[in-house]
Amino acid sequence: MATPLGPTRLLIADDQEDVRSGFRLILGSQPDMTVVGEAADGVTAVDLARSLRPDLVLADIRMPGVDGLEVTRRLAGPGVPDPMRVLVVTTFDHDDYVRTALRDGACGFLLKRSGPGLLIEGVRAAMAGDVLISPQITVRLLQNLAPASPPAAVAPPPPSPLTAREQEIARLVAEGFTNAEIGEKLFITAGTAKTHIANVQAKLKVRNRVGIAAWTWENGLAGRAPRE
Repeated sequence: MATPLGPTRLLIADDQEDVRSGFRLILGSQPDMTVVGEAADGVTAVDLARSLRPDLVLADIRMPGVDGLEVTRRLAGPGVPDPMRVLVVTTFDHDDYVRTALRDGACGFLLKRSGPGLLIEGVRAAMAGDVLISPQITVRLLQNLAPASPPAAVAPPPPSPLTAREQEIARLVAEGFTNAEIGEKLFITAGTAKTHIANVQAKLKVRNRVGIAAWTWENGLAGRAPRE
């Protein structure tokens, strides 16, 4: 899967016309993205993807004929000779859907309610070779992996590289809050929250919000007050 030299060429597959229109407006407004096709069902999505060869396919899960998971398998799954990038964007966040999509080659799994900012971030992450999952899903997956209780004897955690404010930002990211919601909670602008998140990513050496959430849970900060 080669990296494009020009704008990222996108194919949107969703059975709801208003969703396709909304995505087209959001993504088409970005100077580094262009929408080259739309499909209202899975069969059309596969056919268009193979004829247009977009850089990325955005696929809903529940579509007529062939669902988004099968679209993902046909375009990006194991054994596909020339796989494409497929980003699943859906209303449904069942764990089985997430696992199946990622197993069959999806380069991300986003919820429609995550908002336009994360949609744009998801596209750019996919084109950078990263996998972005909506924070709400990440929180649940990490909670399921977390032990019920800590071991009897455990070494104290190393000093956090983050300031108290950055720890609070990381905790809210791990709990699935958007930039706007973080801003409301901390009485700062969404832009300031975004800057804090970028600083946290740089300090933790992680590539996105998923990495921040994972670090936060691994270090026991989720749901707790920040440590000094």
